[in-house]
Amino acid sequence: MVNYYLNESKGWGLDISELETSYKQAKDKGTNIKAITVINPGNPTGQVLSRKNIEDIITFAYENNVAILADEVYQENIYVDKKFHSFKKVLREMPDPIKNSVELMSFHSVSKGVSGECGLRGGYFEFVNINEFSEAIALKMKSVNLCSNTIGMLAMGLMVNPPKTG
Repeated sequence: MVNYYLNESKGWGLDISELETSYKQAKDKGTNIKAITVINPGNPTGQVLSRKNIEDIITFAYENNVAILADEVYQENIYVDKKFHSFKKVLREMPDPIKNSVELMSFHSVSKGVSGECGLRGGYFEFVNINEFSEAIALKMKSVNLCSNTIGMLAMGLMVNPPKTG
């Protein structure tokens, strides 16, 4: 693991030079970095990354050939006057070849704000631009471990396809 730190004076935003410095120092020590994990909105600070910050992270991932693991499970828990931007939406709006080559794994959960009940266990992850072999391995790994409870599965279904009025 290679740490990078958020900048408190910038509303807990990411200073891209901090990320680049951490990356370079780790590479100089022989670390083979394959992915970056980003938690947005953040916990416990509640920070929400700006669209520009997300674009910078995506560009960084493209330039350094690293995948992005975007933990976006707190997107329903924003208590500041900031707009949430999903990594997938921002990635899809980036120019070619970036939007078609950066590997993105995005995570969301019903147990972190959708229902307000952390006991409901249910979530999903989405792959964007992931090669078929990696996708098949991830599916196989999750398939042997999955044992969702009925309430969690029901809550996830309602999260992604809410009931219609009437």
